[in-house]
Amino acid sequence: MTERPAGWLYKRRTRQRMPGDVKGKRTGPVREHPFWWIGYRGTDGKVHRESTHSADRRKAERLLAKRLAEVDLGAWVDPAAKKMKFDELMQLVVTDYELNGYRSLKRLNAAVENLKEYFAGYRAMAITTARMKQYATSRQGDGAANSTIRYELRVLSRALTLAVEDMRLPRKPKIPSIKVDNARKGFFEWDQFKRLLRHLPHYLKPVIQFAFYTGWRIPSEVLTLTWWQVDFRAGVVRLEPGTTKNDEGREFPFSAVPALQSVLKEQREWTDALEKKLGRRIERVFHRDGNQIKVFRRAWVTACKRALLVGMIPHDLRRTAVRNLERAGVSRSAAMKLTGHKTEAVYRRYAIVAESDLREGAAKLALLHGDRETSNPTGTQMEAMR
Repeated sequence: MTERPAGWLYKRRTRQRMPGDVKGKRTGPVREHPFWWIGYRGTDGKVHRESTHSADRRKAERLLAKRLAEVDLGAWVDPAAKKMKFDELMQLVVTDYELNGYRSLKRLNAAVENLKEYFAGYRAMAITTARMKQYATSRQGDGAANSTIRYELRVLSRALTLAVEDMRLPRKPKIPSIKVDNARKGFFEWDQFKRLLRHLPHYLKPVIQFAFYTGWRIPSEVLTLTWWQVDFRAGVVRLEPGTTKNDEGREFPFSAVPALQSVLKEQREWTDALEKKLGRRIERVFHRDGNQIKVFRRAWVTACKRALLVGMIPHDLRRTAVRNLERAGVSRSAAMKLTGHKTEAVYRRYAIVAESDLREGAAKLALLHGDRETSNPTGTQMEAMR
């Protein structure tokens, strides 16, 4: 059996359709198409056939030589890839999110809609680095935040990566980097926190207290907490793997923090009394008179205004917890496990140094220099000694 050559020329031949032919079968005379076709094996190991759209054999031979050279140099692109549209790219990334069960599907869909406004109708091969830079500039002109633009480019980058992995694109263009400097510096001092608590509704106070001490994320980790995750005997509250943002399990020994232990015990006693009154079991640790707490934005904003803390957001409690752990001298590795930070780079963004901390540090430095000045003679004292 002889091996098929690296590339070959041929002309397609088909039978003409005759009256009375069965569907799918032709019985007429053989007809030869005028154009030459080329056949070759691509870098994916599959045989590919392509029309030269020319009846000139020399032109067909030149096109075949060009394709074989592209295969040898690794620059060959599947002709089907040239036809891949932007919509197909977006479908790849949406399917990937759904398959992996990512919780940010809503944000992804919003990003896809923004990308569609610019790239709709584009072929995937036409989405170059230069065009992505133009997209970023256009979005900035529309008033979009750099963090939003960076996320949208990451979505596009993921789609291109999936297309390359699926061998539907030969390579991925470089994604332009967008500088983002939106790190918040908000945190609560103790007196501010106590002032806020005085203006919060009764059902929200334990939620905010728990977040203040633990630094856990309120929507996804605090409000979803159930009583079976609270072990009063061991003095530990647990988050199971897969329920956190980084999918890792976590636990917080609340018995080591008397104030936090008091919050959970009071919440348990109140829940027990409410269960007897309602005649049903309440699964969640934090609730609004037995009902799930879904949103609390209005109550939060009102309390902040009354406490003269306008502009503060619930996530500032997470930053506060990290700063308090730093102040307490807790090792960074232990603190990251308590708060659920997976990378130290993100944790460092939360480890904010307050102005009062800087003043305290400067005061300690002044004490050190004061001791040195009393023990070491100054220039004036040296002159007097002479």
